[in-house]
Amino acid sequence: MMASEEIQTSNNSEAAVEPRRNERTIQPKGSSQPAATMSAFYPLVLASQVAVVLVLILAGYWTGHYLGGFAWDGSAKEFNLHPLLMILGLVFFYGDAILMFRIFRKENKTVVKTIHMLMQALAIICGVIALKAVFRFHNKAGIPNMYTLHSWVGLPTFILFCLQFIGGFVSFLYPKLNETRRAAVLPYHKFLGVTLLGLVSVTALTGINNKLFFAMPGGEGKEKYSSLPPQAYVGNFLGLAIVIYAVIVGFLVTCEDYKREQDASNPEKLPLTTAEMKQFQSMDPADPSAGEGAK
Repeated sequence: MMASEEIQTSNNSEAAVEPRRNERTIQPKGSSQPAATMSAFYPLVLASQVAVVLVLILAGYWTGHYLGGFAWDGSAKEFNLHPLLMILGLVFFYGDAILMFRIFRKENKTVVKTIHMLMQALAIICGVIALKAVFRFHNKAGIPNMYTLHSWVGLPTFILFCLQFIGGFVSFLYPKLNETRRAAVLPYHKFLGVTLLGLVSVTALTGINNKLFFAMPGGEGKEKYSSLPPQAYVGNFLGLAIVIYAVIVGFLVTCEDYKREQDASNPEKLPLTTAEMKQFQSMDPADPSAGEGAK
């Protein structure tokens, strides 16, 4: 009877350990997502880069050719720096900064975070110059500031972007919160990052639309936007390319199948929650290494 009870107790203990072992699993070093899952990843990344290159080409052609080029003299040419730099900074640099954690899937996470922050710093520099250009132009031309929906959405978005940058830098790069607090902050940081990408896209679309109406008012021999002259096509396709880019980036960074690969041999390569998993497994009584550590 005692032997039978011991066998039953042993079986119950193993059964209790097994669900816990299955609750949290870490992919072994060198593993990756199944090929079927990743088959669309690189084509989508390529599509996003084709879209954003098209965005930059159209933005440069529109502002440089149809809007008359660039200057720093308070004229309309100075205004042209505003859409170009905002698109360069807040669409391209920021969108690709988000993608860094997906593209560099196996690289050291500190290096990727540094690239992520540097690209966002470039976005802020572009944004500051772009805002300076538009305010200088408005003030010199006697045009009121902050009266359009574009400006009402755009300026708060840029301020929120700067706050997100500061919060992310302090929380995840330097001086860096402890692991528990980073794990608590990370979901909000990710959510706000994707939300900002959406707000940036909305701001860009409203700004492009505003400028197209102002540039093609019709009458007095001027082109009319509703008649769809060539400039209208350039501006409209620019907006569509921004939407396509933002949608692809948003999908890539929110799809769970495309998360960074987990390498238990290097905690800095792991998502924050995986470091906790590693500690959990080291306490698993079924793990022989746990007994060795206890010794």
